[in-house]
Amino acid sequence: MSLNKLMKQQYEEYEAKTRRSREMYLNARNYMPGGDTRSVAYFKPYPLFVERAEGFRLYDVDGNVYLDFLNNYTALVHGHSHPRIVKAIREQLEKGWLYTAGIESQYRLAKILCERFPSVRRVRFCNSGTEATMMAIRAARAYTGKSKILKMEGGYHGSHPLLDVSVNPGIDRVGPIDKPLSIPEGPGIPEGIVRDVLVAPFNNKDATERIVRGNRDELAAVIVEPVMGVAGMIPPRDNYLKFLREITLQHDIPLIFDEIITARLSRGGGQEYFNVTPDLTCLGKIIGGGLPIGAFGGREDIMDLFSPEKEGFIPHSGTFNGNALVMTAGIASMEELTASAIEKINMLGSLLREGIEKIFEEEGVTGQVTGLGSLYNIHFTNVEIIDYRTASTSSREARALLHIALINKGIFTAKRGMFNLSTVMTRGEIDEFINSLRSCIQLLKPCLPRATK
Repeated sequence: MSLNKLMKQQYEEYEAKTRRSREMYLNARNYMPGGDTRSVAYFKPYPLFVERAEGFRLYDVDGNVYLDFLNNYTALVHGHSHPRIVKAIREQLEKGWLYTAGIESQYRLAKILCERFPSVRRVRFCNSGTEATMMAIRAARAYTGKSKILKMEGGYHGSHPLLDVSVNPGIDRVGPIDKPLSIPEGPGIPEGIVRDVLVAPFNNKDATERIVRGNRDELAAVIVEPVMGVAGMIPPRDNYLKFLREITLQHDIPLIFDEIITARLSRGGGQEYFNVTPDLTCLGKIIGGGLPIGAFGGREDIMDLFSPEKEGFIPHSGTFNGNALVMTAGIASMEELTASAIEKINMLGSLLREGIEKIFEEEGVTGQVTGLGSLYNIHFTNVEIIDYRTASTSSREARALLHIALINKGIFTAKRGMFNLSTVMTRGEIDEFINSLRSCIQLLKPCLPRATK
């Protein structure tokens, strides 16, 4: 059976199960471009519409039930409707949640973050990871008086023009590996911004060092995810993060860690996991208990630039910054995310990875799993995944086919092959994923790349 025919078969099975989702999608298109308000939630033939969720299960409007291994792209580290978080939100609702005044829960959550993450000595709250990276860049530019930023090819740091460069560029446009070109991620990004964003290949020390040294007098910051997320959950290798720390210290360039996804790797996030302390850290997702949040923090001398007690401070306001509802949910979420809870999901993640790799081996399929802890990504390629370019050798068609097949089996993952765990999961959910995946691989095997001996 051809790939197109098998894809058509999977679409037809999906459409037969999700008629109300299709109806809602078509209605939504009359009012929202593409029928949704979040690009990453879209997939063909149309996205699911969910009615409710609880624990590790999603329930769509057609009555189908799914095991949620997407967890709103890692934000729901405790799954859906966690009782402690729900209780905290309910109690706060009765007291109100927007005051335009200081509240105890703000500094309680700030204290938690400062105590957990080695680099965070002072912190400010915003409403998304996008805002967090945007403000961290602003801070670095204000502190250094310079304008250029170095990011990693394939690195995603939110939907704002300041860093929406070379996130998912076509391989035919990226330029040489030792000096990647800066490619705007779609229209609407001014050329001046693109010129100020330099790009380095992740895990490539030689190329990165040349780029840093060649632009050291103009660089305001280097920003990196401890594990590359959108690029395919790619871990650092050969002490790449420590190398970044050393070379940025040599040239007095602030180093920014985007820990919006990797904050769950350990109690102190990726920086504690890899024992590398940046100058600034961007946070989001799990620190808000599933409600909209972002935060950026770091060295006192940099963060004090935002203090209105000082002359010429950086203004930073937002109607919903640090609102009581989110702060309360965030405190509950972080207090639940103990070292033992993280150890549990990391252990379950390792078991899941081993199970997937065993399936690929036994079924004779060319596939691999990248990631760490409770964060993983499937790739259909025999090329070792070390950066964006090697990850791009993975078959997108195979990933798309597996994605819709898994949904038909009741497993919800990201269309790019990413999946993650929540603390409410057990070995039973791992087994359910593995059994469903084996069934899908056996069904799709004629259209998947075969392993070569």
